[in-house]
Amino acid sequence: MRIIFMGYHNIGYACLEALIELSRELGDEIIAVVTHADDPKEDIWFASVRQLAFENYLPVYQPANPNDPAFVAAMQALQPDWLFSCYYRHMLKQPVLDLPRLGALNLHGSLLPRYRGRCPVNWVLVFGEAETGITLHYMEEKADRGDIVAQHRIPITPEDTAATLLARMTAAAGTLFRETYPLLRSGQAPRLLQDHAQASYFGGRRPEDGKIDWRQPATAIYNLMRAVTHPYPGAFTTLSGRKLFIWNGRAMASPAAASDVPGQITGAIPGEGLMVATGSGHFLITQAQWEGEPEFLGPVLATWEYLVGEKFS
Repeated sequence: MRIIFMGYHNIGYACLEALIELSRELGDEIIAVVTHADDPKEDIWFASVRQLAFENYLPVYQPANPNDPAFVAAMQALQPDWLFSCYYRHMLKQPVLDLPRLGALNLHGSLLPRYRGRCPVNWVLVFGEAETGITLHYMEEKADRGDIVAQHRIPITPEDTAATLLARMTAAAGTLFRETYPLLRSGQAPRLLQDHAQASYFGGRRPEDGKIDWRQPATAIYNLMRAVTHPYPGAFTTLSGRKLFIWNGRAMASPAAASDVPGQITGAIPGEGLMVATGSGHFLITQAQWEGEPEFLGPVLATWEYLVGEKFS
């Protein structure tokens, strides 16, 4: 079997690693690894698909547009049997999807048909989900709609952040590939229709989407914080024109006083941090950072008593 692999990020790395092992065991060939150049404006904290391919002497391609007819023709000349896309960021059009003889499949970071689209690991936390997963499915031109081949379910704990959840999803992705590729290869893998009536779709997230709305309940603010904390851009608020990133904290059920308004700093708990009134309950900030300054942990934040009564916006 001849395989084109398209991927990026940690999950792309884990899937390529599994596919390299499987191809050696089964006598198959990875004929192309397609990735894309790192964005110089992005903090590159994740594993490199390109580097893994180089280390294993695999041919690497970095097209600016994988749908360019010249690139499609180059891939067609390789006569692929399979094409796998794992966290590859470009949308693929039908000429690319038609390249492989046996099928083009994508690994998506949710339990499809829910959370189609971009950034599912962040969105499931924003919405306080108790479970997510990964799905291997056949590709169509419309994102994440194709028939499902395999899924792994992954529980979400109240303490999970996007980083801890992504780590478990990455491990599950490698396992899913090791289990499923031999079934695909032998023609024994299932192919299940998605229930499109149950689908939900979400777009990409930008750093500015991390702005906290203190009118939301404390639980919703906690979910936003853990969805975008390190290594993501972070949840933030402003005070007197200064941006404060909130990297850690927790929701408190204590009701606000009648005089408190959402965003108001209502107290400083010794050794723990700052209390802020929200639309329902309080949020305790235990790790924060003024833009351009070092991070502060709870014991330091608790000394900021002079801020009590001030209001975040």
